[in-house]
Amino acid sequence: MKRILLIFAWLVCFAITAMAQAKYVFFFIGDGMGSNQVLAAEMYQAALKGEIGRVPLLMSQFPYSGQAATFSASYGITDSAAAGTCLASGKKTNNGMIGQTPDGELAISVASQLKTEGWGVGIMSSVPVDHATPASHYAHAEKRYYYYKIGTQLTQSEFDFFGGGGFQSPTNKENAEDPNLYDLAREAGYTLVGSYEDAKKNIHADKMLLVPQSDIDNPTKGAGALPYAIDQKEGNLCLAKIVDAAICNLSKYDHFFIMAEGGKIDYAGHGNDAATNIHEVMDMDKAIQVAYHFYEQHPDETLIVVTADHETGGMNLGKEDSFELQLLQYQKCSSDVLSSRLSALREEMGKKLTWAQVKALIADNTGLYTSIELSKEEDVLLQNAYKKMMRNRESHKTLYEDINILAAKALSILSHKAGVGWVGENHTAAAVPVFAVGAGAELFTGWMDNSEIAPRIYQATR
Repeated sequence: MKRILLIFAWLVCFAITAMAQAKYVFFFIGDGMGSNQVLAAEMYQAALKGEIGRVPLLMSQFPYSGQAATFSASYGITDSAAAGTCLASGKKTNNGMIGQTPDGELAISVASQLKTEGWGVGIMSSVPVDHATPASHYAHAEKRYYYYKIGTQLTQSEFDFFGGGGFQSPTNKENAEDPNLYDLAREAGYTLVGSYEDAKKNIHADKMLLVPQSDIDNPTKGAGALPYAIDQKEGNLCLAKIVDAAICNLSKYDHFFIMAEGGKIDYAGHGNDAATNIHEVMDMDKAIQVAYHFYEQHPDETLIVVTADHETGGMNLGKEDSFELQLLQYQKCSSDVLSSRLSALREEMGKKLTWAQVKALIADNTGLYTSIELSKEEDVLLQNAYKKMMRNRESHKTLYEDINILAAKALSILSHKAGVGWVGENHTAAAVPVFAVGAGAELFTGWMDNSEIAPRIYQATR
């Protein structure tokens, strides 16, 4: 009899567990974040403490984990449009396509489906809100670069909350008479707010668009991304603040879905900027902490899933004779900001700009020459880059940025010293991590294709 009662109790517990449904879903996508990017952030934090090992990020401590393949319908290496579409809808598509399959069929996102079922929906990113990954959740376009077309669909989406770096192309370049996207958003009922503080003041707005105030004030100028985490200043928008604002705004619903993208992990990967890349991963983990705090208050009703659209750069960690991630602590700014500082110094000094002055700026921002000793060969490489800079303002072009040639060389040397290597500057076919906690999290274990993630998220809400 006792055995029967135990079996019955186990079945009851199983039934209760099986019936658990996610009412609140957080879907975090680290653009360009492979497993080595996560591990680099964890080993970097340990190295700062003088330890060999890892200081785990929150995401990697989730009880369920797996890996996902990322290839698209058209190529073994995906782009963010195809991967974003697949993560949003479960549908494979060609590189460059947003929210539709190769044969033109609309790929309906989980976010859109849940919205039709009465859920609150928030979409946010550290890059422009009409970039590929966020766009895949609300738009359909033959090309990811049809930014104005994508932006008009944002304003028509009826989604409740958008946040990020503004619109990439807020005006229609093919027809100047068309209204800008910020005006269209207002007409569609969105309250435009330019800071986290303003978002909190307007938290009960029916619909909200949270972007930097500078983008709202210049509605015809294309927006950039939010500042890199390593460059953040007091008052800057960041992903964690946007997620918090979204939670507050969407809490008026009994059910909500939030997609939050750490978009600049990818930017730093394209630039092979190791320190900035690590800080971006840690920055997304801070946003995950905000969601986790909500989960702790609603553990039986909340699902958090973390993954990536693809890996960028082919990051590899360690060389036989060199693996000192703590050296990256001396880098004080991103390659983007370092480029700007070098350009400003050259504009100020003109042809009078000396190697000694440039060397001092490099040392102040990277620790090279001061905290980190350089070989004669490395010194020659930097001086040669300085000479090229002075002759023709040559830059190193990545997918999203023009990096000063001297800045690129300095950070390349720093990465090498720290033991971080890169296969290249583009996406790879490497598998990406999947982490999950909460209601339905057990669905996200083992080896999977990225096309399986969206259906499993939807299954968790049933």
